[in-house]
Formats: sequence, C-alpha cells, structure tokens
Amino acid sequence: MPRSTPIAPPLPSAPTRHARRKEARPGELLAAALDLFVEKGFAATRVDEVAQRAGVSKGTLFLYFASKEELFKAVVRENISGRFAEWNAEFDQFEGSTPDMLRYCLFSWWERLGSTKASGIPKLMMSEARNFPELASFYQAEVMQPGNSLIERILQRGVARGEFRAMDITYGAYLVLAPMLFLAMWQHSLGTCCSTQAQLDPQKYLNAQLDMLLQGFTAPARQPSAPTEHVPT
Repeated sequence: MPRSTPIAPPLPSAPTRHARRKEARPGELLAAALDLFVEKGFAATRVDEVAQRAGVSKGTLFLYFASKEELFKAVVRENISGRFAEWNAEFDQFEGSTPDMLRYCLFSWWERLGSTKASGIPKLMMSEARNFPELASFYQAEVMQPGNSLIERILQRGVARGEFRAMDITYGAYLVLAPMLFLAMWQHSLGTCCSTQAQLDPQKYLNAQLDMLLQGFTAPARQPSAPTEHVPT
C-alpha cells in the first residue's frame, strides 16, 4: 500500500494590511491629536479634524476614545504622565552626586520632553485650565503632583547627604521647574517668530540656570575648626 505524504500544517498567515492598520489607529490618533492640540489649543480642536489628520472616520475615533476630553487625557498619559514610573526608577538607581542628578534631570527632561512637540501641553494647560477645570484637575493629579514630587525627592536627597543646604523643599522644587516651564513656553510662543539673534540656545540656557540653582542650593563648605590652644596649668 503506497505511503501517503503527510500534509504539513498551514503556516500562520501574515497580518493583513487592514489588521495592521487597525492596530496602528490608536497611536495615529494620539499623534494627530497631539499635533492639533499644540497647534490650536484644546477648545479650538475638533474631533473630526483629529480623525481626518489620522486618516480615519470620526466614528472610528469614538471607538477608541469616548470624548475629546478622554482623547486629551490619553495624549497626556502617552507623552508625559505615563513616564513617571520610568523616571522614578532612574532616581532609585542613580549613584552619582545630587548636583549631577539635578543636571541629569534638567537635560534628560529637555531631550525626552522639552525638545518635543509634547512640551506644548503645559502651555495649553496654562492658557485653558480656567475654562476646563476638570482637565485642570486631571493634569494637576497626573502631571504636576508627580513631577513636583520627583524633584522634591532630588532636593531631599541632596539635603540628607549634606550636598544641599536646608531649604523649603516645596518652593525649591518650583525653582527647578521655573526654567523648564519658561523654556517650554518660549519655544511654543515667541520662540516661533522672533529673530535668529533673539533665539534661546536651550543647552546654554539650561546650563546657566543650573549654575544659578546649584550656587543657591549647595551647602557651604565647612570651615576647619581652629585647634584648641593648650593653656599650661
């Protein structure tokens, strides 16, 4: 009796173009929403514009995000608040001095967030928070509070190690945040239209701010105590 040739199981088919497109849609919608929110603001951005820029229908957008508010929250989580776990883990593993940690904080913020389009989100919130208090509360809880807490941890580390002087940690954190917010606001406002001569160099600006911060934060060097003079009896 002739032997039958075994039939090999069918190979798994590659994802169809439609399936790949469907998987990519949430990311495409978030990218389009970020572009439009930063360009136009929250109030002026319409969901049908986001859908059109992402290349989908308005109905498709609502399959993934129930409202424009939920879309905005997803944009914030994707670009900012979703990164705090990673940033806190880096804090826990950092082995250098606290001045070096503060330097790393400022320049890694610029590299990962400040130099990207997502740095336009703080400007949006500062200009529109009063008209959208629910979004302002969300932003405070998911961005401002964890961001302040992370910087406070850095300052507390420096004080505990004797590298920084005793300070009001809460307001010390605002001193660190101020130049970061200014740089973000600048590049999404006057920085887009001022002359080449008036442009800020982000690296030089952050270095200058860091120099001033460290001069204010650093604990004064301890003076060696004078030897006690021995008085013969």
